[in-house]
Amino acid sequence: MKKMSILSFIVGMISFSACAQKLNESQLPAKVKSAFDQKHPGVNAKWDKENTNYEASFKMNKYDMSELYDVNGNLQETEIDIKVSELPTSIMNYIHKQYAGEKVKEAAKITKANGEIMYEAEVKGMDVLFDENGNFLKEIKDED
Repeated sequence: MKKMSILSFIVGMISFSACAQKLNESQLPAKVKSAFDQKHPGVNAKWDKENTNYEASFKMNKYDMSELYDVNGNLQETEIDIKVSELPTSIMNYIHKQYAGEKVKEAAKITKANGEIMYEAEVKGMDVLFDENGNFLKEIKDED
């Protein structure tokens, strides 16, 4: 039984590391590091690799933020944590109806490189995504 638990733990860790891998700045492609430094001079970030992209997590103007870059240093999206009360009313109405009795743990506003805006609400261990108008898009099981 103990061997099975250890094996399950190892498989779980391998699966998790395939999704997001912590990186040192020295492990970043030069184009990614340069693009971030140009946009945010002097800002320290924690880096993760997500599939083929690189995510910088940092704090700016008292907000927790993250930016996702492709291997060539092109910004793919920016995510900023917002207060749950800042989510549009239509999103809160959807959550109260679809996840009755559940609370929104965290909220974020995501801006894609093309200007498209999405909202993310963490509910019941999932990231629930909505478009700019508050229309439900999809659920993603939280990996944290």
